[in-house]
Amino acid sequence: MKEFKEAMFYERLEEEKVECTLCPHYCKVAPGKTGICGVRQNIDGQLVSLIYAKASSIAVDPIEKKPLCHFHPGSKVLSLGSYGCNMKCGFCQNWRIAHKNFARDQGLVYEEVSPERVVQMAKETGSQGIAWTYNEPTIWFEYTFDSAILAKKAGLYTVYVTNGYITEPALDKIGPYLDAYSVDLKSFSNEFYQKVCKIKDFMPVLTAIERARKKWQMHVEITTLLIPTKNDSEAELKQIADWIVKHVGLETPWHVSRFIPYLEFSHLLPTPEATLIKAKEIGQKAGLKYVHIGNVPGLT
Repeated sequence: MKEFKEAMFYERLEEEKVECTLCPHYCKVAPGKTGICGVRQNIDGQLVSLIYAKASSIAVDPIEKKPLCHFHPGSKVLSLGSYGCNMKCGFCQNWRIAHKNFARDQGLVYEEVSPERVVQMAKETGSQGIAWTYNEPTIWFEYTFDSAILAKKAGLYTVYVTNGYITEPALDKIGPYLDAYSVDLKSFSNEFYQKVCKIKDFMPVLTAIERARKKWQMHVEITTLLIPTKNDSEAELKQIADWIVKHVGLETPWHVSRFIPYLEFSHLLPTPEATLIKAKEIGQKAGLKYVHIGNVPGLT
């Protein structure tokens, strides 16, 4: 297997620079450098994926863990992740892989798993599908695209567990081969996304969610991690719920999940149960049929 794979979404610029067009960062990358994700590098004027078929994490999970509660319930899904992300959230539970720069960081451990092998592994483990998760699957695009095509031919379902920060052409390329889109809608505020996730504008996330559902008929479930004092006001939760109803549909499941103090947000308290219950009420009042509380045993 080739060590690197040429990227699918980029344009060549002057002086051997390139512009990556996979996600809305539109990174302009000089020779030898990587984009913000840390896994797509300019090598002699060609943008390549450094992580093609390189899996940092592999597990067989219940589909409900993604979280997908209304998509093949009770089934098992082969889950894979690699390294890197195009957001830099200060509360990331998977920061040990998601915050890595593959070109710079040393000692990164991974297993080479070809697209053909991942389909075989799914069948061997009795999994009904394959999910790309743990880190951001968008930046693993070339591998997930090749694997999704083979998975569909083999009768397996396919899942992206994603932050939704992808360009429309890239989403349209993989759209025919993705069955489910488990996507974070982290806030309804550009200020939150700028300060916490390090992106300029969250509108592309909204566009991707709506496009995945309406253009490609993917099964979409949305998750919002409620961080005390950051994105848990009743007004913002109502904005999110109203947007889901209007743009994605009232049958779209919304997961409101408890925040656990971590990394840059270790000083905060866990999300109170009362806040989660109120969020569920807000979603239901907005017209959503399925609102689920996550990360709290006994509350659903």
